[in-house]
Amino acid sequence: MANYTLKVNGESKTVNADIDTPLLWVLRDELDLKGTKYGCGIAQCGACTVHLDGEAARSCSIPISSIKDKAITTIEGLSENIDHPLQKAWKAHDVPQCGYCQAGQIMSAAALLKNNANPSDEEIDTAMYGNLCRCATYLRIKQAIKTAAKNS
Repeated sequence: MANYTLKVNGESKTVNADIDTPLLWVLRDELDLKGTKYGCGIAQCGACTVHLDGEAARSCSIPISSIKDKAITTIEGLSENIDHPLQKAWKAHDVPQCGYCQAGQIMSAAALLKNNANPSDEEIDTAMYGNLCRCATYLRIKQAIKTAAKNS
């Protein structure tokens, strides 16, 4: 076990964890940030997506010891009042069904829009590839991303 000081959602947090503990479990179990979900545990479904220094990353497969000084943003840190353009667009397009994958979907989309303010359909498909939705709301997800891009 070791102490790690993390920058999470703009705040410094210290946790004690084994070196190989996945970031996902530190976020959920140590920091009580439950928005990031466990889906597959092998970085294939996207439910655990967070940002590391603004880039989408699968937190289930990243050991806490590799984080170093990277800034971590979870769905809880995306906006204070749930008013990020993507969150508004998600509501407007009635994207969530069961909702399980939505935090990961939104975090992947936010990383995309940060780097590409007006993505094409192909660029959206590439950025969102691997973010699985059991309810198959993929068309609404794409529409919401396009709406958010217009309103950002």
